[in-house]
Amino acid sequence: MKKITDIHIGRHIHEVVAQKGIKVPWIAQQLGCHRNNVYLIFSRQWIDTVTLMKLSIILQYDFFAELSEWYRDAGFTLMELSSTTPYSKK
Repeated sequence: MKKITDIHIGRHIHEVVAQKGIKVPWIAQQLGCHRNNVYLIFSRQWIDTVTLMKLSIILQYDFFAELSEWYRDAGFTLMELSSTTPYSKK
């Protein structure tokens, strides 16, 4: 069973970029940012939904459908989710 901590969306975005052979400067241009920001996205476990939507459009890849499938297959519990999100109380 997958754990919520197994999800690293930045790493997955990087894998998709590599598979498609897309260059980071092109992605940065499409996002309207510096290429260093794209590398920061690759390093993040979590990103905001607007950025993920933009990347889905730019890369022509539905990250939301994939995350939904992962959620359905993994059977995450509310307790697991609430203890591992960036918004959880420490």
